[in-house]
Amino acid sequence: MNNQIKKSLTDILICIDGINFHLQGKQDFIWYSNSITVKRAVERELSIIGEAVSRVLKSDKSFPLSKAPEIIAFRNR
Repeated sequence: MNNQIKKSLTDILICIDGINFHLQGKQDFIWYSNSITVKRAVERELSIIGEAVSRVLKSDKSFPLSKAPEIIAFRNR
């Protein structure tokens, strides 16, 4: 595994931690929907994840990332 892939996978893990931080352990969609700052922060983290997945696949098209096309497509929404 090359350094670019390692960096991208690290970015994904950092973003997952960031999403957990922003959500404060809450699983309440109404609270999430009503908090514009939380929504924007989570959306940004998801965008970064999508970009990182894209970078991984550019480095190694055969890298085993399940749902990679869906993650990248979600980033583009």
